[in-house]
Amino acid sequence: MTSPRVAVVTGAGRGIGAATACRLAADGAAVGVLDLDGRTAAATADRIRAAGGTAHAVVADVGDPGQVKGALETLAAELGPPVILVNNAGVIRDRPVQDLSLEDWDTVVDVNLRGPFLMCQAIIPYLREQRWGRIVNFSSSSALGNRDQANYSAAKAGIEGLTRTLAIELGPYGVTVNAVAPGYIATDMTAGTAARMGMDFAKLQQMVAAQTPVRRVGQPEDVAHAVAFLVAEDSGFVSGHTLYVTGGPMR
Repeated sequence: MTSPRVAVVTGAGRGIGAATACRLAADGAAVGVLDLDGRTAAATADRIRAAGGTAHAVVADVGDPGQVKGALETLAAELGPPVILVNNAGVIRDRPVQDLSLEDWDTVVDVNLRGPFLMCQAIIPYLREQRWGRIVNFSSSSALGNRDQANYSAAKAGIEGLTRTLAIELGPYGVTVNAVAPGYIATDMTAGTAARMGMDFAKLQQMVAAQTPVRRVGQPEDVAHAVAFLVAEDSGFVSGHTLYVTGGPMR
């Protein structure tokens, strides 16, 4: 019997990351659930196992090279060599540029850009050894620019450049590298944004939906479906691409 492929999903304790981890497990992968919050990581892993899947939770800060290396070594020992990586972990610190502190800049860039770089760098030896792999990095519609998100927009634009470069470098080893760029997705993070804006979350979603061609906001599962396509065997000729999951064309 063939062993399941091992996928690692960062920021998998909640929201899009949790939905993605559950979707990949449902598709047959053994999933390493990586998050800075051990409680939520364990909850996602428990959810996968309750549905009949295989998962192992691990706590790590994706911005710390030692923790990243240790997490992958742990998952390799528990589940087998990882060959699928989904870099979902992210944070926001939204402020106008003139009010943006260096700490806010560094925090967002460290998690959203440095983290994926470190995760990719650490998993490459496994991918080259297996001569097969899939990496999906998370960009965002904010990569095109968004008010009060200079730090986040810069990090996500960097993700798209990193993705294209890795696709060129890793293609000869049977590895594809792509990015997904979600638009407005209903998560705890966007609920927090609504609260900071002093707006009712449901009302904000209604406003966004009215401006979205498909007339609804995105759900975590919408993004998980896109990731599932990009990591599938059948997507082996799709690489270096950024797939915008936004409910319509970006203006």
